[in-house]
Amino acid sequence: VREDMGSIPTQSVWNKKMAYRKVRAGLSGSMHSQGLDKEEIQTASLELEWDMEKELEEPCADGFQLEPAENRIAGGSPGVAIPELDHIEPSVSPHGRFERLEEDPDYVTHFTRPISKGQRNSVCPVVRYLLVGTALFVLGLIVGRFTRSTPGSVSAPPADTDFYQRVLSDITAEKIRAHVRALNSLSTEDGELSRALYLLRQWTELGLTDVHLVNYSVLLSLPSSSPNTITVKTSGQCFYPNRQPCHTGSPQPTSNNQLFSFAAYSASGTLEGEMFDVQYGNIQDLSKANASTNGTNKIALLKLGQAPLLYKLSLLVEAGFAGVLTYVDPCDLPRQEDLQSKAFSITLNPGGDPSTPMYPSIAGSYRELRADLTSLLVQPISASLARELLSLPEFLKKGHCIPLAAPTIVLTIGTKTSYKTIHNVIGYLKGATNPDRYVLVGGRHGSWLGDAMNEWSGGAAVMTQIITSLTIQARKGWQPDRTTVFCSWGGSEFGNIGSFEWGENQVVLQSNAVAYISLHHPVSGKGPLHSVASPSLLQLVSDIHKKLLNCTRRGNCTGPNVNSVQTSGDVNFFANHLAIPTAEFAFQETSKTSFLSEAFFPDNSSVLETLDPSFSLHETVAKVTGAAILRVVSDPVLPFYPLDIALEIQNKLKGGELSSEELLQKAASLRESTAFFQSEMMRPANDPKERDPSHVRMLNDVLRDLERSFTVPQPPPGLYRNILYNLNVHATEFSILKDAQDMQRQDKMNQSLSQVLNAINSAERLIRSGLELFENDPTQTN
Repeated sequence: VREDMGSIPTQSVWNKKMAYRKVRAGLSGSMHSQGLDKEEIQTASLELEWDMEKELEEPCADGFQLEPAENRIAGGSPGVAIPELDHIEPSVSPHGRFERLEEDPDYVTHFTRPISKGQRNSVCPVVRYLLVGTALFVLGLIVGRFTRSTPGSVSAPPADTDFYQRVLSDITAEKIRAHVRALNSLSTEDGELSRALYLLRQWTELGLTDVHLVNYSVLLSLPSSSPNTITVKTSGQCFYPNRQPCHTGSPQPTSNNQLFSFAAYSASGTLEGEMFDVQYGNIQDLSKANASTNGTNKIALLKLGQAPLLYKLSLLVEAGFAGVLTYVDPCDLPRQEDLQSKAFSITLNPGGDPSTPMYPSIAGSYRELRADLTSLLVQPISASLARELLSLPEFLKKGHCIPLAAPTIVLTIGTKTSYKTIHNVIGYLKGATNPDRYVLVGGRHGSWLGDAMNEWSGGAAVMTQIITSLTIQARKGWQPDRTTVFCSWGGSEFGNIGSFEWGENQVVLQSNAVAYISLHHPVSGKGPLHSVASPSLLQLVSDIHKKLLNCTRRGNCTGPNVNSVQTSGDVNFFANHLAIPTAEFAFQETSKTSFLSEAFFPDNSSVLETLDPSFSLHETVAKVTGAAILRVVSDPVLPFYPLDIALEIQNKLKGGELSSEELLQKAASLRESTAFFQSEMMRPANDPKERDPSHVRMLNDVLRDLERSFTVPQPPPGLYRNILYNLNVHATEFSILKDAQDMQRQDKMNQSLSQVLNAINSAERLIRSGLELFENDPTQTN
């Protein structure tokens, strides 16, 4: 806290200085006070507890209460308070970010600390502190009367609600509809290029600076001139992937849908083998298949869902399978859609140009000719063909799905690889105070095989309208604090190639990227608004849900549907490899299993108007996305919440069979540190008058880098490196433990647990270093 000469601190400033110094002594004691004996440390600890409890019990801290000391796990190490894990809840406040720390009467902190002996046994210190506090309060009132502002104010500056309202009110359904129709009217003869050039012209005319096209020559996997086939050897019946019989007589023209169904980057050739139903491809299902046969040319019939496809394919390779037929079970679909007879496409590319793995596809780069990315022959098929191959009249027979026969089939797959040019469109809205800090907003303009899928236009239209509304205000003099980078990606469906290549070529993103806001697929169904956010942004996204939606849509208040799960799309590179906070808002149907979005079904150009004829859903997504962008680019302190990360860690360890006492203690320690950091560092620093701008910048760097502590070097295929993300909304453990538990390998479990422990330690060291930055304030006189 800065104290200028001639000014007298108010009571709130004085109390905060005293509490800060004592808490700092407690937090950094392990690093800087090793020479103190145990008795001195215990005495300082008791004084610290008393002072902090007195400050938190003052009238100015409404509702900021302490949990009793009994909420500790039995058997913990002496001096380490571990919160009762059964009561951990997401730190969501209806009043916003800093109000929950001192103004929300309904908020009860989970920042647990033991009750001090001084509080139990002494009354005199209470009287002494009350008298001193009263005197300082009266003195503060006298000084406050003659000062225009309070130097020690810790409340966040009020947001310019009128400005936000002007920006968001300019976003309307009709304007988004006009953008969609203009995008859908573009020619598809030259593929992505016409869409990219259109967006380039639009964004330039709207006023973005440095709008440019970024081109990459990348290796794409495409279907051959004839469709893939599946033949039942016993009957000689030949089928296309959508169950239509193969042409045996005179050649007939092949439909686009038949060519459309393929697995990009699959192995090619002909395979004859016995087919086995492995359901979702978990360890138990694979064990049953292995027990029933010793054949080498086994072909798996695999359902999509429950885990990433790449993860399940890696298990199939280890189990000795040579081919895979994959389909979507109609029982898993969120509603009764006519998809049983439709085939689809998938990609086996984990990300980027396969010919330049982990480095950008630029001139002079060495290129590997990788025609396929797996040894498996993989073919997606329709649900009706899967039923035909299983010889079952219905998918559910007497409550379970067990095939009556395991036929021998011949699988013929032909794909070709070719170098194609993809295009990214990048435009900047420069920041005023921190122009070298980037908030990325990303969508896409690519689609499978030309006009096979046109649902990309919804995200592109929403982004263009957000740009329109922001640049209108920019022409009137407004400028964001941080630079906003708008990105439209090409090659998304082939493995997020455009975003990976651009990101791999932008070394500056490693240190300057702040957040990624996704518009990958804003409306994919008529269900409720689902939001995916990394733990740092859960609080912000929840607040936006409550404030903007106002619980009026559909006439109920069921609470925001926000979680941190792996999601498909270009968010992958930024959440998984850069590990920066990410958020995405989307309307979708509630499905019974996750990862169904890995299937790309062909759509027609009117799909958006069928799902959202009034475009009101697109308008809602545009408004909530615009609100999130405004907060992240304009708030003096980034609206990230380190305490929410600590709570997420404890939730994942809660009740876990593999959670050790050491892990629980480390998680509790991280929670203590982040709670203090959030309340004592973030809250006052949000007032730019109270902290030096350089200190605010250092604080924001700590908040930006915190999630990067939770990346692991080599996760199982298909799983995020960022272990803060779950595999599904019901997951209760770290995803990297799934592989070890499925395999029942103790060595791998120990390795995964060590990675979790190291991540928690790394995060706490970062928080402690952030606290120490403010200890060396040159403006402090004492």
